[in-house]
Amino acid sequence: LPAYKVHENYRFNRAELLEWATSQRKGVAVKAFSEPESEDEELPTLYQALEAGGVFYRIEGNSREEALSAAVIHLRLPEEADRHYLEQMLITREKLASTAINNGIAIPHPRSPGLINVLRPTVTLCFLEQPVDFKALDGQLVSILLPIISPSLRTHLHLLSRVAFVLRDPEFVQVLNSEASREKIFAALAIAEGKIKG
Repeated sequence: LPAYKVHENYRFNRAELLEWATSQRKGVAVKAFSEPESEDEELPTLYQALEAGGVFYRIEGNSREEALSAAVIHLRLPEEADRHYLEQMLITREKLASTAINNGIAIPHPRSPGLINVLRPTVTLCFLEQPVDFKALDGQLVSILLPIISPSLRTHLHLLSRVAFVLRDPEFVQVLNSEASREKIFAALAIAEGKIKG
């Protein structure tokens, strides 16, 4: 069984257990794939998630691993959160497939949201001191990280889709690439996210 040992306790991730059971042909009922506990969650806007996560400049690191490690230090997590564990989760996720999209931007996130015990979702904007290689498909070095930390898969997918949407907005991307002030970033984000229908 896929399990994680955190502070002498074993933790099981529901999504990974279902994935394992399916791969082992255990005959999982379709209703087991629903997340009833997250259906009542109020989904945040990307603006709200970024407010909760914050914007940080001059994150150091000479490699993908060093940049992720430095970014994790700045994440706004509960005191009891295991940052080293999260760092290893993010690095392992990158080894599976890069989270770099294009134009020097990566969206680091755990393969299985919910393993880090957080109550509120956050998106954090990190500007790297120097670009690093994230094995991006376009070959560009990454200078901007947007880590997503969510309490549930539903919230994670919701925020991921919103991040993908606003990163198609040329004006918002230009503000990011210029490493603008927090005020300008949030103003541009409000406009870009305001274009989402529904």
